[in-house]
Amino acid sequence: MSRIEESELIINPDGSVFHLHIKPGELAKNIILVGDPGRVDTVASSFDKTDYHSTNREFVSRTGTYKGTPVTVLSTGIGTDNIDIVLNELDALVNIDFESRTIKEEKTSLNIVRIGTSGSLQKDLPVDSWLLSHKAIGFDGLLNFYDGCEGICNLGFEKKLMEETGWSERLTKPYVVEASDKLFNLLDAPIVYKGVTISAPGFYGPQGRVLRLPLKDAQINDKLSAFRYEDERITNYEMECSAIYGLSKLMGHHAATVCAIIANRKAGAYSKDYKPVIKSLIQYVLDRLAH
Repeated sequence: MSRIEESELIINPDGSVFHLHIKPGELAKNIILVGDPGRVDTVASSFDKTDYHSTNREFVSRTGTYKGTPVTVLSTGIGTDNIDIVLNELDALVNIDFESRTIKEEKTSLNIVRIGTSGSLQKDLPVDSWLLSHKAIGFDGLLNFYDGCEGICNLGFEKKLMEETGWSERLTKPYVVEASDKLFNLLDAPIVYKGVTISAPGFYGPQGRVLRLPLKDAQINDKLSAFRYEDERITNYEMECSAIYGLSKLMGHHAATVCAIIANRKAGAYSKDYKPVIKSLIQYVLDRLAH
């Protein structure tokens, strides 16, 4: 089995992986991803105990147990570029032998749940609700750099989306990936909305916001809200889900994203105080993982 060079997998002097500063053996199989480093301690405050912790740049982690179930909570910062770092290093921690720098024969599959915030593209999807992403549409292009992406993507959805929106050749080709059935079913409940989530490569122009710069396509959000593929509609914007779903599928992990809807772009509404909504959502996810 070929050895992975030092330039490809960078290991810190203390034996931890380069960006996350987590060592093999310090990671639980159940992982909660949050964007905001400040939200890590909010999640960890519910743990029975905390065994490991790390901090490097925007990557903050705590590993402990919740109702006896091992859980790691990790902040990713914003964007799919960060997710590329996070998912590859999480996988390396469990599926690469750091001593020999070789891929392990027996693979470990992680359960990865992103808890985030999001903006609705449908008027009937209310502020302060929870949305579980059945599919993710990547406007970021990240997955297109990896071999095998066509085999896990919904190519029919992608084709129709580009045709009906008049997708510009100057834009990165979107990709569409489904959540893990296992985690989707675990997190599903009557109180949770379900939908198709766009992961945008920016907060302003890529999500149809206008400040001083005009958009290339001023009708993009109307087109996305009206789009239908079979019986599904696009429900919301966020900035990480597509890369989590795509990389997890390619690596053999399970992934799902559930977001608090803090803004309704069609209604022009914004949550008066979404922090209690996030806190309740965190508790819901922890209880489901420990079920």
